[in-house]
Amino acid sequence: MEAIQEIVENKPAKRTSKIWMPKQVLFTPAALEEPWGQQIYERVQSLGLPVQELKQNRIVGLRGEDERETYRKAKSTLAVVTAPASAMKLQPIPPSADYQFHLAEGCPAHCQYCYLAGSLQGPPVIRTFANLPTILNNLPNYRKPHGVTTFEASCYTDPLGIEHLTGSLAETIRFFGEQENMNLRWVSKFDQVDGLLNIPHNGNTQPRISINSDFVTRRMEGGTASIKNRLTAIRKLALPKALGGGGYKVGLVIAPIMPIPDWEEEYTHLLDRLEQTLDFPCDLTFELISHRFTPGSKALLQEWYPNTSIDFDESTRSMKFNKFGGKKYVYNAATMGMLKSFFYSELKKRFPNAPILYWT
Repeated sequence: MEAIQEIVENKPAKRTSKIWMPKQVLFTPAALEEPWGQQIYERVQSLGLPVQELKQNRIVGLRGEDERETYRKAKSTLAVVTAPASAMKLQPIPPSADYQFHLAEGCPAHCQYCYLAGSLQGPPVIRTFANLPTILNNLPNYRKPHGVTTFEASCYTDPLGIEHLTGSLAETIRFFGEQENMNLRWVSKFDQVDGLLNIPHNGNTQPRISINSDFVTRRMEGGTASIKNRLTAIRKLALPKALGGGGYKVGLVIAPIMPIPDWEEEYTHLLDRLEQTLDFPCDLTFELISHRFTPGSKALLQEWYPNTSIDFDESTRSMKFNKFGGKKYVYNAATMGMLKSFFYSELKKRFPNAPILYWT
């Protein structure tokens, strides 16, 4: 709880290699009826974590007197539940993939710009799904008749951040390794990849690691792996199996890109380190995402992190609307153009064969 308090109060984060361990693990009756739920139960028990078996299939009792207390209680809880039937109706998720599906909802990290803020109902508890076989066996129903269909597994969670508790990511990689014309994509700010290196993925999974400048990582990404450790992780994933790596085609997500103080120097240093890390031929892509926020996420994030150094000034932004009429604030055209030009130029210079999948 002390570490979470430091993050909420925007004190300097203690960068350690410790993995996230919840203060409590809650199991619903439906989750315990699932064989995969029993597998998770055995995992968390072997780690000595306090387990509570609920009497109903609802998660209650996580609200505090204010949003910050609710945040602290929820962010230290893992709830093992079952995904509802509605989760089997997949939604498109361009430009990241053809479809999204979910191994879990909620994230153990403490990013002060969190894109999940306000998009999931209730306290930000980390929920992992015990009916994993049902989720996976539903995916081939969405396979396109021609070409490869891509599936994104990290829209609502960081699956690597909870993998030591669930095993769900490894099982999903194995599943995709046995499929034809189906590719898995996931992204993480954590670094515990050793257990994924020997899985027979057959080139059907692309892990991506999210990176940012030291300024952003140290001040705004509490509870995550250091950039040094993330770069080590992407190197392990990308190295050929003959050299002890995972032999994956990999990706880097640079996000959220911000015009922070000395941003060119900060991001140049980051790309220099990345170039030194991936100093061998590898199958690599980039995704570039600038910082944006909605009115709802801004309000919630400022309650969670009242001393944040993130610039939420709407007067310096441009407003955009999504297809449902919701509005978000993005950088104005001049700022966007300046940032985009820098990254496209620097990445093409360093990694001429690595496509930039999109800028947003």
